[in-house]
Amino acid sequence: MHAIETTHPVTRVDAWAVNSAHCQAHYRIVAEAEPDVLCRVLNYFALQCLTPRQVTVNREDDLLNINILMDGLSWHRAQVIGEKIRNLISVCSLDVWSADSAGPQAVMAVAQ
Repeated sequence: MHAIETTHPVTRVDAWAVNSAHCQAHYRIVAEAEPDVLCRVLNYFALQCLTPRQVTVNREDDLLNINILMDGLSWHRAQVIGEKIRNLISVCSLDVWSADSAGPQAVMAVAQ
């Protein structure tokens, strides 16, 4: 085996929004407190070769409150990832908003 050196991280091109400006996306997720739910949520970013800037998780009884801050996404890509996360069976609700907006109530609030 040999190490592969890279000078910068590999990122997946957003084919739907090549010329779109990138934003800072904020995700607020409420999910059932299951052992694998955090891995399943973060996997949607990993599959796109993306690493969140910040992840915070708090458990309150049977629920996890997950907050994710992600840089470098087009708004379309941020929404697509949000919809995929929302479709996880353990996710109770998801809010996603851009740093440019007034907050989660202004953009997209979805719940199961």
